[in-house]
Amino acid sequence: MNIKQSDRITALYARLSRDDDKDGVSGSIQNQKAILEKYAKDNKLPNPRFFFDDGFSGVTFARPAFMEIMELAEQGLVANLVVKDHSRLGRNRLVVGQLLEEDFIRLDVRYIAIMDNIDTAKGISDIVPMQDLFNEWHAKNTSDKVRKVMQSKGMSGKPLTTNPPFGYMKSPENKDVWIIDESAAKVVRKIFDLCVSGLGPTQIAKRLKADEIMTPTEYWNSIGRKCSKPPEKPFNWCADTVSNILDKQEYCGDTVNFRTTSKSFKLKKRFERPQEEWQVFENTHPAIIDRETFALVQELRQHRRRPTKSGIVSMFSGLLYCADCGEKLYYSVTNNYSREQAYFFCSAYRKNSDVCSAHYIREKVIENLVLDSLQRVLWYVQSYEKLFAQRQMEDFGEKRKKELSQKRRELEKSKRRISEIDGIIQKLYEDNATGKISDERFATMAMSLEDEQSKLRASIPQMESELETAVSQTEGLQKFIDKAKKVTQLTELTPEIVHEFIQKIVVGKPEYKNGKRYQSVEIHYNGVGIIREPSPEEMEEYFQEHIQKKAARTAKTA
Repeated sequence: MNIKQSDRITALYARLSRDDDKDGVSGSIQNQKAILEKYAKDNKLPNPRFFFDDGFSGVTFARPAFMEIMELAEQGLVANLVVKDHSRLGRNRLVVGQLLEEDFIRLDVRYIAIMDNIDTAKGISDIVPMQDLFNEWHAKNTSDKVRKVMQSKGMSGKPLTTNPPFGYMKSPENKDVWIIDESAAKVVRKIFDLCVSGLGPTQIAKRLKADEIMTPTEYWNSIGRKCSKPPEKPFNWCADTVSNILDKQEYCGDTVNFRTTSKSFKLKKRFERPQEEWQVFENTHPAIIDRETFALVQELRQHRRRPTKSGIVSMFSGLLYCADCGEKLYYSVTNNYSREQAYFFCSAYRKNSDVCSAHYIREKVIENLVLDSLQRVLWYVQSYEKLFAQRQMEDFGEKRKKELSQKRRELEKSKRRISEIDGIIQKLYEDNATGKISDERFATMAMSLEDEQSKLRASIPQMESELETAVSQTEGLQKFIDKAKKVTQLTELTPEIVHEFIQKIVVGKPEYKNGKRYQSVEIHYNGVGIIREPSPEEMEEYFQEHIQKKAARTAKTA
């Protein structure tokens, strides 16, 4: 393709990064434009055309205006590229070097940096690579300063995100304070409610789309908040957006900083940090979702109750386990038979029948067992709270308490010994330095002590975990009692009730006696495990006692 010289343009390029704007380094875009246009006019450069990128770092070259210039250059339409100073082209020495030494030569583009007296038509000075290095150092130094400021801000508990999550907005009085945006918060609450009711992210997205609820991007655009363009299809919710909302601890009222990081100041892509590196500051803003609901949703999502091919999800999916192999039980229901016939069976058996047996059990049987057990347990807790707590703690056992007391003493002893070893090694080092013990003797003793110290340190997390479990068991018991007292009358099961109270259900393999089928089912309750329920005889005795007390109270008030 033949391009006439008269058709080729002089690209006048200006760039302003956010950091430049903050520090007043390069002035405004308008100032750059004035300098560039004057230079083009004074030097009679043909067909000047102005391009600019406002708010783009020099480290990245994926800038809209710069990319447009390079596309025109590839078509042979750019004769000259003029910038105010060399740093406006970019601050990555490797990319800038390639542009100057390869791309601009290949594309026959004359490059001019006015303030730095660089003109490729006159040749490139040996100083230019040094300038590129200094420009990159400046970008790195700026990045380090920004990182330190963000680190300090993040550790103070102020949110690091530029924009609050969907459901919140910045306070007009203080941009570091979030307040609830009630219109959006209603949608967030609906998403959590749908998840608790048994729907997964994909199903929730379909429901929101069917109800014609605006996506976060659509909503923000509707209220004038700057963000990306809304999707072409309205109300086009996707599972990832729903999952992202369900994952956010911020909805409990917490600020979560340092979720992501970048590997280099040259790379803008963010990477997820391990959760233990996050900094969480509790109760920094009003909560949209209470902590119990949020914890319940995380538990549900961990079990990932996937719908069957027919689209049906069981409220027990993810909760049933095989008593023999420990694997989960799969849920099976098809359109060929009624829901009454839906059943669970061992997942290990499905993969390999030699590993385990089917442990087949119908969903309806599980539902009846859980409802019956839960009704008895709730009545027991509400009517005989102290007796219930006493019995559960008795099951914890005196022996277990003694073991934990011993563990606590071992933990303290191990920590003291670790500290003592540090002192002994220091003393050995001093004795070795003064010649009291030989190098060989020092090496042998120090190695033995360090090995002992290493083993002690490795044992501490396990001991601490066991002690924490014991404490959480006591706390879990009280939480269970508090939740049980809130349920007034239970006539049927719902996904919310099931996942609020049930931790897991362990199903044994069926056995046959005298032509009858028997199957053991253990129900483990959240926070308390297997509950020691009263025997039928005890239950009848408690019930009669309860009736008598109620009658006595009624007679007193009459």
